[in-house]
Amino acid sequence: MKHINKEQRYVISTLYKRGYSRTEIAKEIGVHKTSVGRELKRNGSKKGSYNPNTADSLAKERKERFGLKRKFTKSIQNLVYGYLTNEQWSPEQIVGYCLNNDIQMVSVERIYQYIREDKKNGGLIYKNLRHKLKHRKRPVGEDKSKIKDKISIEQRPEKVNNREEFGHFEMDLVIGKEHKGVVLTITERVSKFFMCKYLPNGKTAINVANAVIEMLLPYKDIVHSITTDNGLEFAEHKLISKKLNTIIYFTHPYSSWEKGQIENMNKLLRQYLPKNLIFN
Repeated sequence: MKHINKEQRYVISTLYKRGYSRTEIAKEIGVHKTSVGRELKRNGSKKGSYNPNTADSLAKERKERFGLKRKFTKSIQNLVYGYLTNEQWSPEQIVGYCLNNDIQMVSVERIYQYIREDKKNGGLIYKNLRHKLKHRKRPVGEDKSKIKDKISIEQRPEKVNNREEFGHFEMDLVIGKEHKGVVLTITERVSKFFMCKYLPNGKTAINVANAVIEMLLPYKDIVHSITTDNGLEFAEHKLISKKLNTIIYFTHPYSSWEKGQIENMNKLLRQYLPKNLIFN
């Protein structure tokens, strides 16, 4: 279950004041609209206003309170077992329900560990899951990336997270039908300036690096940072950093919402480059 962070709360505050709908806000920050509604309800004021700093403080207090004594005790195990077998809830639903109702609970991953351990010992709890653990080919949160010397997004300064300075970019790839054809996309976080480039020679790390350098070299003096995901196509990040004299931050594995602006831009690009199209 993804939690809304401080950066996203600033975006929510700005768009909420401008009259954007919850659906529109959710698309902008890369979460479901119900998450936005829950955030406004739980961390907003009784009068209907919303302050991102106050909201973040309330969320941290709740997280600290919820995080106390989160050992997988026998009572919690019985609770999880009941939710799984009687209610047919997923681990995400169990944690979400307990968080909303101030019920002591462990993390989503700890519940999955319990289910996998039970299956390994001949148990049948896993059959209550919709996917029967079929797509759990790797542990949740495990980073299989072979990219060396990455700088985590956790080290990205607050002024970047809060969009207080121009010159911080996000980048990604858009892939054509049957993996034929690739387009490199880049956006600036404050102005939402957007660029894209077709890569005729494919998405090898060196091809992607050279394309990024070519696209951003004219703006080298103001390229303060670039944020991207853990795809191996960005393995040549050191070359990009050296040529542009910038820092590249990597999101957490399977956390595309942490670069939500480029994800949203990619959706807009799909209007002209739909998923059923081979890029050439």
